Amino acid sequence: MSPRRFQVSLNPLWPHYLSWACVGIAVFAGLIRYGILDRPDPMHCNALLTEGRWLDRKFRNWQPEGCMMYQYKPQDVAECMSSKRVVFVGDSVTRQLFYQFAHVIDPTLPTAPPDDEQKHADYRYTSDTDIRIQFYWDPYLNSTHTHTLLHPGVQDLRSSDTPALLVLGSGLWYLRYADSGGLSAWEAKLESTLGAVTRVRQPLADVVVVLPVEDVVPSKLSPERAASMQASDIDAMNSDLLHRISPPALRDPFAFLPGPPRRPAGLPIALPLVFNQMLHPSQTEDGLHFSDLVVGTQAHVLLNLRCNDVLPKTFPLDKTCCRRYPWPSVLHLLVLAGAFLWAPGNWLLARRFNPRSSGLPLLRDDEISGLALSFAAAIIYIADRSGFWLKEQKQFDPWTFGFLSLLSLAVGVFTVKRADSDLGLLNREQTDEWKGWMQIAILIYHYTGASKISGIYNPIRVLVAAYLFMTGYGHTTFYVKKADFGLLRVAQVLVRLNLLTLLLAYTMNTDYISYYFAPLVSQWYLIIYGTMALGSQYNDRMPFLVAKIILSMGVVTWFMSEPWLLEAIFQFLARFCNIQWSAREWAFRVNLDLWIVYFGMFTALVVIKVREYRITDHPRWPLIVRSAAAVSAAVLLWFFAFELAQPDKFAYNLWHPYVSFLPVGAFVVLRNANAILRSGSSRMFAFIGTCSLETFIIQYHLWLAGDTKGILVVLPGRHSRPLNLLLTTIIFVYVSHHVAKATGEVTNWICGTGKAASLPTTNPPASARPPPPPPESETDEGQEVIFMVPQEGDEEPIKDRDGNPIPREPDTATRPQRRWLDRLAEGSTPPRPSPGFRVWYGDSEWTPGLRTKLLIGLGGMWLLNIMWP
Repeated sequence: MSPRRFQVSLNPLWPHYLSWACVGIAVFAGLIRYGILDRPDPMHCNALLTEGRWLDRKFRNWQPEGCMMYQYKPQDVAECMSSKRVVFVGDSVTRQLFYQFAHVIDPTLPTAPPDDEQKHADYRYTSDTDIRIQFYWDPYLNSTHTHTLLHPGVQDLRSSDTPALLVLGSGLWYLRYADSGGLSAWEAKLESTLGAVTRVRQPLADVVVVLPVEDVVPSKLSPERAASMQASDIDAMNSDLLHRISPPALRDPFAFLPGPPRRPAGLPIALPLVFNQMLHPSQTEDGLHFSDLVVGTQAHVLLNLRCNDVLPKTFPLDKTCCRRYPWPSVLHLLVLAGAFLWAPGNWLLARRFNPRSSGLPLLRDDEISGLALSFAAAIIYIADRSGFWLKEQKQFDPWTFGFLSLLSLAVGVFTVKRADSDLGLLNREQTDEWKGWMQIAILIYHYTGASKISGIYNPIRVLVAAYLFMTGYGHTTFYVKKADFGLLRVAQVLVRLNLLTLLLAYTMNTDYISYYFAPLVSQWYLIIYGTMALGSQYNDRMPFLVAKIILSMGVVTWFMSEPWLLEAIFQFLARFCNIQWSAREWAFRVNLDLWIVYFGMFTALVVIKVREYRITDHPRWPLIVRSAAAVSAAVLLWFFAFELAQPDKFAYNLWHPYVSFLPVGAFVVLRNANAILRSGSSRMFAFIGTCSLETFIIQYHLWLAGDTKGILVVLPGRHSRPLNLLLTTIIFVYVSHHVAKATGEVTNWICGTGKAASLPTTNPPASARPPPPPPESETDEGQEVIFMVPQEGDEEPIKDRDGNPIPREPDTATRPQRRWLDRLAEGSTPPRPSPGFRVWYGDSEWTPGLRTKLLIGLGGMWLLNIMWP
């Protein structure tokens, strides 16, 4: 009897179970933290003041626990405190903080006293934005100025000159000089000071801050200071401050539960104990005064405390410490209700009022797409427009970036598969793989905050250019081969590209062009369409086609070189459509990749002519391929040396429009250098490629946070970032995959490609795939319409210039497998039954056509824009 072999079989639905388990963990963790643990501090003000850590070793990126701290610029401070005054009272530590605060408000102000002889004097400055900032030297908090501030008269209370910020700092001088009375005198002064703040009928300032007694570095103190400034005394003083200002009951997350009477709430005073956590021995020379980097960060903490909840709460929402999320307007609430509840409402109505509801399954196939979109919109909104999950700042770490890149590469290589035959130049599997690994690189780049690293930023710019290259290549090939310039094709492309982008623009209350990839590809598609449609009856004449593309390139270049033209268009949109876009930002995006699309268009023409003249059959073709591969390898090496030699990314940006075609073209040549390379592709990369559009857009809010400025944290904790990355990545990819399929179904419904018609899967070549339909991840249901190119099948065979029929080639980007969009445009093959998309729960007699749906959609968006607050 032969021994049984040990076999492990997985349920084919395990990715769904794993993804929903991650969603459940994230929701449960959010409920516990948001509903209980963070109940005493829902705005994370206390977290800003008491908890945090440095994310880097250069002391530039301070991370408060669970929220994003904003780095204020002078114009931001002016908007918050213009024509107001800020008052600092205290010792030399407070004075240093005063100067760093002044430097943030106005970089032209000094950062230290003019000389040591006047260091114990009072100082007053006025910024160029009319913010008055004052410092009173009073290390014991017992001067006349301090008494006036703490005990204002009736006339002072009625004055409109209430300080925006009052900062009091003391303690070290009570330790340093014994004749001051020591700890007992400090404690008495603290009692009277805190009492004065709480007894006044009106606040002494918008925000009153009492600084903690600063920790010192005993090994660097002078002998006199070291003898009197003991760490144990400083700890005792800070503990006393904490219990007076913020008693334990205020920090108890279970204080809302019934129980014995608790201590009264804390005082209306901020105590930034986090200032001592920022200190590091390497950042001080005398053991008492620390570097401008550290003290400047302390100044930013004060600005976040005072201004975050005051500044306008508009996109991008990248300030999450001590800040409430804005409540949606009535119109915005209606949009959210429609996005979140339309599909669930249809599902419920279908089972409650539909006469044929008996026997309906829990979920019908034509309901899944709508439910997926509603779920995605809801979870994206909760993630980035509420405090349900935390947001933290990015920090570039080369080891993390390298590890994630190598891990992705290893998984991609491990999932490489080989076809039985040569699939041809830029075949469908290869372009999906190309999109996939580029998207993974862009995601890692965004998550790790690598945009400040020029050597990484520059290649990422090339990846964006490669996407646009494929846009020009694919659409040009389609229009040359099919000459289908009908409205249906245009609608299919633009709706598929922009459906998710528009949904998020309204639900998240952001700018459409902030999701710049979809608008950018849409603009270039329209340019390609106009170029190819103009005089399309002569497109079979290559000189005319080349001249037309060159003319288009010249017109577009001239248009983008005249800023007033784009500004005039954007002003028109602002006046008549209430669309507020930045012409300068958009011009930067377009000009950065101004000619790569035309390189893709010319490449398409070259490939078509190579096939038409059967140049690949020439005896010297292998030599040409080897020579091209050698040149391409040299070009790639040169490019990497060139981009690394640039002083910064701004210098490289000046070169990018002129050199980006070189690495893109070189990669295409090397990737298709022989049959082995053309027939192999990575399944993991190709899977990401099928939803690359969705991952690019959804990352703004669900994987990243703060409108891409931070990262999403679902599991709080100082060391939980790796686990958060794993958890959020699974949720992010799962949502993106299903949204890709859902937007394909909705596009199919909008474009009226047949009732209950789906996005059919690609017909697999017999030599490359088994007869059964491909798995779900390899269907076209999630494809963005960027690389649509024709496929000859039942049509009349194409002949060369001598009249000889050209044999059918393997699937390539010039002759790919028949995609759902191509079949719908032809109308020759009936669509295969699919789940489809149901816009209403019951049967409707009104079935509007494509033009009617487009007009309704455009009219509805115009009305929303006009009414949007």
